[in-house]
Amino acid sequence: MAQPAMRAAIVGAVLTLSAHQARAESAAEQISRFRAQHGEARVTRDAKLDRIAQEQAHAMASREQLGHEVLGSFSSRIAPSGAGRAAENIAYGYDSFEKTLQQWIESAEHRKNLLLHNASRVGVASARDASGKRTYWAMEIAGDYEPKPSKRSKDPVVAVVKRTPVSTARREAATCHIKIMSLCL
Repeated sequence: MAQPAMRAAIVGAVLTLSAHQARAESAAEQISRFRAQHGEARVTRDAKLDRIAQEQAHAMASREQLGHEVLGSFSSRIAPSGAGRAAENIAYGYDSFEKTLQQWIESAEHRKNLLLHNASRVGVASARDASGKRTYWAMEIAGDYEPKPSKRSKDPVVAVVKRTPVSTARREAATCHIKIMSLCL
């Protein structure tokens, strides 16, 4: 008797996990479509970012508090991902990712995070508060370090040249001579 109940519980857990994974993949696809519309690269799901997002969403839901600092500073929480650059969006209230994403798109700062230049990875998670009435969302988006522009030891020398006529009498012999107006070092 215990075995059928245990099997049902395992099947239920697997189905719940599969639904959660499908939702997260769907979220990555939705974010990628939005990014592509704005000239940015697609993002793929990342297990480390999913875990960081899940911890953040769970902490906010358990404390019933929306805030980036609920578990400590963002930089300390994102460090295990090894990202060179990263951003986080959080929200609460919407039951679906589609509605949450739309809210982020309509907010200038959240939109900026969604369009993080050279981002390649994303993690998305949600958690409900104890009453089950409010859903908290977290999205972590990250990419590698961007190379810094190389510094040359010297800027190139640029000369601005102005051609002026010498004299009317000498015009036949020499049309003009070169006068250097300025030299930039």
